[in-house]
Amino acid sequence: MMKNYWKPTPKKWRKLGDGLLAAAAIVAVGGVWQYDMLKEIFTAQEIKIMIVSSIVLGVVGKFLTNFFKSDDKESQE
Repeated sequence: MMKNYWKPTPKKWRKLGDGLLAAAAIVAVGGVWQYDMLKEIFTAQEIKIMIVSSIVLGVVGKFLTNFFKSDDKESQE
């Protein structure tokens, strides 16, 4: 599986990984931006957990999509 990491990633998986990373960034930035409003609902610790979790999930999602490789049939066309 590790050998697939360096092979070309199919377009649909790159889109998915980029989408996950973008969504995580939006959630994290939104959490920081709206911190004052969120702390009325959540504790500071819960907000930090939500922001860090979104960043970690986005980065891990982007990283994991690199393990998918193009089929040989698709790359020949």
